[in-house]
Amino acid sequence: MVRLLKYFPLAAENIAARKMRSILTMLGIIIGVASVLTTLGIGRGASADIMQQIASEGLTILNVESGSYSDQTWTSGQPLTMADVAALSDRSLHPDIGQAVPLYRRYIHLVAGDNNRYSEVVGTTSAYAAIHNLEMDQGRFLTEDEIAQRTKSIVIGAAVAQKLFEGTKAVGQSLRINREPYTVVGVLRKGVWDRFGNTDDRAIIPLAVAQDRLRSAYTPHRHRGEYTVSTIHVNAVSIERIDAAARQVEQTLRLRRALAEDDPNDFSVDSQAWLLETANSVATTLTAFLAGIGAISLLVGGIGIMNIMLVSVTERTREIGLRKAVGAHNRDILLQFLAEALMLTLVGGLIGIAVSYGLAEIARSFSSPDFPLAVLIEPGSLAAAVSVSAACGLLFGLYPAIRATRLDPIEALRHE
Repeated sequence: MVRLLKYFPLAAENIAARKMRSILTMLGIIIGVASVLTTLGIGRGASADIMQQIASEGLTILNVESGSYSDQTWTSGQPLTMADVAALSDRSLHPDIGQAVPLYRRYIHLVAGDNNRYSEVVGTTSAYAAIHNLEMDQGRFLTEDEIAQRTKSIVIGAAVAQKLFEGTKAVGQSLRINREPYTVVGVLRKGVWDRFGNTDDRAIIPLAVAQDRLRSAYTPHRHRGEYTVSTIHVNAVSIERIDAAARQVEQTLRLRRALAEDDPNDFSVDSQAWLLETANSVATTLTAFLAGIGAISLLVGGIGIMNIMLVSVTERTREIGLRKAVGAHNRDILLQFLAEALMLTLVGGLIGIAVSYGLAEIARSFSSPDFPLAVLIEPGSLAAAVSVSAACGLLFGLYPAIRATRLDPIEALRHE
């Protein structure tokens, strides 16, 4: 390699002596490298956007419920309680769990004046809005003080607001649940779906109020002295840690229920990990497909390098013969032409990298929330681009260089 480097100044002189040809030769490598990096970046950007969309749709949330299906048979289990929520909220024991949010759910009639609507009412804490990325159309979400003081405040979905208040401003008005008044403090943005349904037909109240006022005759109010909850939403710290968070939930709940090793779970943990795996598979396939298209451009550029180097060998036949006549070895001729090919591809590769960054900035300027267009050029891709450029120089420059070494000095000196 050190011997090869000493030929670079001579290679630079020969390239500079044929500027236009060198530029046109490098153009194929420039386009090839820029194409590979840009298409890889588009694939990476699409993958990142898919992951972001998954996270925003609440797919990092584990839905924990009492009871489970095994061999198409439903097995009832001990109710989930606030003690379970407290145990799962211990970050020292559950490093992959961000938050554990309790929910007490009932389907019940909401009444305002002469209007009523049968909707899902969810009793929960203020953390519910954060893990579900809820957005408000009017007003605000429940505050910590309202949760702690058990205030009869309520946040309603857009469909509930439309039905009960008929288009008038809902915030500040009152509705009734089981003949008890609740003050509307917020209305959720219309048309938002999460993996648990349409938020338009949902109402949210403080957890303790729901546990006290919305008791069901079919489910126990307390279990071993603790308030029960319908479900627990456990938010994993990241998309990548969903499976680890699910294992931690399962281990903790099995221990709390004193289940033997061969006992089936009497609870279920729904993670939606299969959807994440599908999205990753699609993103990987897309990236590989786009990179393959870009690699074709790089291959064409490499063939262009070989073609020009063969022409260069033919043009410089007398020079090669003269160098051999004065004592140059075949190895010296080989390294000289390899150095020229390598320099062409490396310079073309570096310019291609700069072009790909320019294309990424152009794409970013056209990106919008409705049409996200991100080109993520990662350090690993840059290293691969430089390596592939060098490999192209060595691979496609090798044959012309070997052909140059095989020239007979006497015949080469006679060449016109």
